[in-house]
Amino acid sequence: MSKELITKYKEIRAYTETICKPLKPEDYAIQVVQFASPAKWHLAHTTWFFETFILKNYLDNYAEFDSNFNFLFNSYYNNVGDRILQTNRGNMSRPSTDEIYQYRAHVDASIEKFLSDVPDKNIIDLITLGLNHEQQHQELLITDVKYMLGHNPIFPVFKDNSSLIEDKNKSNESINIKAGLYNIGHQGTHFCYDNELGVHQVYVESFEICNHLVTNGEYIDFIEAGGYLDFNLWLDEGWSWVNKNNINSPMYWHKIKGEWYYYTLSGLKKVDKNAILCHINYFEANSFAEWKGMRLPTEFEWEIAAKQINWGKRWEWTNSAYLPYPNFKKENGAVGEYNGKFMSSKMVLRGASVATSKNHSRLTYRNFFSPTERWQFTGIRLAK
Repeated sequence: MSKELITKYKEIRAYTETICKPLKPEDYAIQVVQFASPAKWHLAHTTWFFETFILKNYLDNYAEFDSNFNFLFNSYYNNVGDRILQTNRGNMSRPSTDEIYQYRAHVDASIEKFLSDVPDKNIIDLITLGLNHEQQHQELLITDVKYMLGHNPIFPVFKDNSSLIEDKNKSNESINIKAGLYNIGHQGTHFCYDNELGVHQVYVESFEICNHLVTNGEYIDFIEAGGYLDFNLWLDEGWSWVNKNNINSPMYWHKIKGEWYYYTLSGLKKVDKNAILCHINYFEANSFAEWKGMRLPTEFEWEIAAKQINWGKRWEWTNSAYLPYPNFKKENGAVGEYNGKFMSSKMVLRGASVATSKNHSRLTYRNFFSPTERWQFTGIRLAK
């Protein structure tokens, strides 16, 4: 088990650094907006996780890399101590990016040495949690880099031939699901987050769900029909968001000489009408569904249908608030802060996206974001 775990650890840690390879030195420290963290911070925070929860607690005579790093790179774990404000993550010109990479090497060497002996189950579970945590940040790293470059006035290319949003549907059909009682929640011995646990039954009425996601062309029809101008289509909070922020299209879309363009990681491109829609928030998804005379599926309907539908290209908004399952239990201490304390004012997204790391998706995965957020690779699946 130790050799397998070390191999997995090395692979996942290396991929984070691979994502960063196209970055210029000036890119690493930029924080364009509060919810998007600098690349340098992601590199350090994922390392801090292993140092804080494993090395400091379990490795005798571990030499901490820098005593300031707990304050600088703790994200939201109140049990671990004070931390900088999230809005200040982009103010750190020091420590340098080189020092952050040295920090990663220091922690990696200590973890690999530590794992040379067969660890007990509790430590294996913590390492596994840390690796899944890093995979979450790999996707956030990609989306945060896109937000940074997508708000650069010259729309720079991050990586040629890697737009990540050119994929298309494989089906235009719908699937019918019968009414009945269904089991919801993670079963089995493979890794999952605590918010997936608590297998329970739900009753659903019969419903129909699309085996495809909404395309850019379909969404352009919504725009041209006045979808962003008709308050009847919008939830009240969504309508306030549209007007306060002068929203008239998905994130990264620009109308240039009468044609729609969008920023991609491969630069500015003309919108492909046949490609799957991306970067919309819950309010936009809900309004489009209203316009179509349909609705978003609940997270339970999505999970029930997931074995039959094509998924994995976009995080899919559901019509479910992010709430605990029956018998949900938070762990004691800092690890218990991982998911449970965010169960308010969030909506559930299901599936995965083209930016999701390899082997980091499953039918029961519950992602969650605020209904205004759209910098992730989000899309729309309709139901009725």
